[in-house]
Amino acid sequence: MLLALLGWVSSCVTTFVPLWKSLNLDLNELEVWTMGLWQVCIAREEGAVECQAHGSFLALPPDLRISRLLMCLSNGLGLLGCLLAAPGLEGWTACEDRPGLKRRLLLAGGAAFGAAGIATLAPVSWVAYNTVLDFWDDTVPDIVPRWEFGEATFLGWFAGAFLTTGGLLLACSTRSTGTATLAAPTCCQPPAAQGPARGHHPNPKNADLVI
Repeated sequence: MLLALLGWVSSCVTTFVPLWKSLNLDLNELEVWTMGLWQVCIAREEGAVECQAHGSFLALPPDLRISRLLMCLSNGLGLLGCLLAAPGLEGWTACEDRPGLKRRLLLAGGAAFGAAGIATLAPVSWVAYNTVLDFWDDTVPDIVPRWEFGEATFLGWFAGAFLTTGGLLLACSTRSTGTATLAAPTCCQPPAAQGPARGHHPNPKNADLVI
């Protein structure tokens, strides 16, 4: 559960930070351009950062448009996974009298986390793939600056891996919980050995022990 929560928080950070791509200008090395799903920023050496939001959603490249939708879907699925898996944990007192319901909630939460991980890995990998294609495009002159991977790309990969792994572990834990059987109470357990039959007198040598 902690692993899935860490992945969900990392996925939310990846969605909104403008660090998906970075660009260093050879003509002006004092400026670093960074791009995200929502805005483009310019960081100058003196510490000033200027950001400008993308003009129109429809004017964006297809990879950025679909990445926005998938990352928002991932954040929503991660929140849904938290709400479903939390009552199914053993440490929570909710639904303790209904173990079957707790297992189903835990399984549904794990599935939501797994889907959120896939929804995070897909757009991050797609944007990274297009970045590599544009970087090694021979049709573009060498003097034209090239976009490179930003910090959010690596954070998104880790977030997707954490979400997928956490969801898988939660789903697998329901199997072990479902197959486990509770020990019968002491009052319901059969006696280990029967006592002496009625009318049978024990050995006089063991009379003191019987008494």
